[in-house]
Amino acid sequence: MRPGQRNLITDVPGLKVGNAGSERLKSGVSVLVGDAPFTAAVHVMGGAPGTRETDLLAPDRLVQKADALVLAGGSAFGLDAASGVADALAAQGRGFPVGAARVPIVPGAILFDLLNGGDKNWTENPYKALGAAALEAAAETFEIGSAGAGLGATTLDLKGGLGSASVVLESGHTVGALVAVNALGSVVQQGQRNFWAAPFEMGTEFGGLGPAPSWNPFAEPALPGPGAAGGNTTIAIVATDAALRKAEATRLAIAAHDGMSRAIVPSHTPFDGDLVFVAATGARALGDPAGDTLRLGHAAALCLTRAIARGVHAARPAPGDTVPCWQARFSEN
Repeated sequence: MRPGQRNLITDVPGLKVGNAGSERLKSGVSVLVGDAPFTAAVHVMGGAPGTRETDLLAPDRLVQKADALVLAGGSAFGLDAASGVADALAAQGRGFPVGAARVPIVPGAILFDLLNGGDKNWTENPYKALGAAALEAAAETFEIGSAGAGLGATTLDLKGGLGSASVVLESGHTVGALVAVNALGSVVQQGQRNFWAAPFEMGTEFGGLGPAPSWNPFAEPALPGPGAAGGNTTIAIVATDAALRKAEATRLAIAAHDGMSRAIVPSHTPFDGDLVFVAATGARALGDPAGDTLRLGHAAALCLTRAIARGVHAARPAPGDTVPCWQARFSEN
């Protein structure tokens, strides 16, 4: 098992990611789009999710494939980002055929970044335009850290960010993750510079620091002060080139949540809307259906763990930040 060429979710062939954001807003949007529609699924484990068209992704629903997946800031306002993506895809002639019309299938999820120091005093919801801009920017390479849906993200004690990672299995299948880290919990061990994800790092992709010498997995996690809880949510996409049915893709989303719990402490709280989408392009058949699906789930969790740490590690400071970024606080230690 090794990282893909870019160590990004776009190592899965046929997928692209676009980011758009506003430094003034301290918020943004990330879009995953395929060269062709892909099998999609979702699993929600947080207590405060904000979503669009996720019911459609259940295995028993009529529509089997999606055209794009959207991660956005802005709380409920950010749900409008998917409208901008859908409009742009419709203009390209993409979508589910309904008579002479085409209806793009664009599920989305949002995180809460309304209290991060950005200017939220808009007169017109900006997220529809940001969604269209993110789709326009879609490419195989993209920025992580303070970008896209992770632009204004925060964690308990550090700036959050947009992270991505990938892995290629011995079977030849590729798995990748994209995540906007905006957690109530912390991604570092007891306020130190060492990431909870350290045991799963490949090379030095987020500093090569290893676990903290004083690491204590039994220490009670730090929590925000009174009144601070509620402005959170980590939202992610796991992608693969494996040929999966919707039920198998749903199981992959469930397995990927293990990666979130390894990298964020605590995770899946009542105040986070944590969820994982899956995009399966179907380009590579399963040689061993039972064994391959098990290995894909393990790889999905590993990728998401690493992507979370990479997103926070790559975040950069900006005027008006309410918490420091990892680089400013720890890079010289």
